Amino acid sequence: MHNNDPHASNDAQDGHDDLAAESAPENAELEALQSQLKTLEASHAELRETVLRERAELENQRRRMQRDLEQARRFANEKLLNELLPVYDGLEGGLAVEGGDLASMREGISLTLKALLKVGENNGMVQIDPLGQPLDPERHHAVSMVEAPDKAPGTVVTVLQKGYVLNDRLLRPALVAVAKD
Repeated sequence: MHNNDPHASNDAQDGHDDLAAESAPENAELEALQSQLKTLEASHAELRETVLRERAELENQRRRMQRDLEQARRFANEKLLNELLPVYDGLEGGLAVEGGDLASMREGISLTLKALLKVGENNGMVQIDPLGQPLDPERHHAVSMVEAPDKAPGTVVTVLQKGYVLNDRLLRPALVAVAKD
């Protein structure tokens, strides 16, 4: 069953060559696609690593900010309290004095009050003392009206308790008595 026809073997060879010629572009295309796939997979892995690193960095920054914010909250009053220490020391020293006359005690209290007001001013606090000024309902709270013939109606004639403002925000209104109409 051997074919001795010389043309038969050439036809088989030509068929094999045709198959090889047809599959050569397909193989080249397959190799190109596989190469592109490898490149894309490498790029994907690199991008994935970058995303993971960036996520970790964001988490670390969030933790640092949280820690810094907590520290800021815990020590926000440190400057103010350091400024209050001399006032505290002055009061303690005044209490430690045995005897003494009333005038020197008043002087010590006055100096302590001035020191305390200075600490407030250094931290943005301003005292409201509206004596003789017209009533300002935004900053004053009128608790009584009194006869004051020499004052214009609505004028503050007595300050019962001074008010305070912190950086333009009212901490406490001044309690006042005003002249009647």
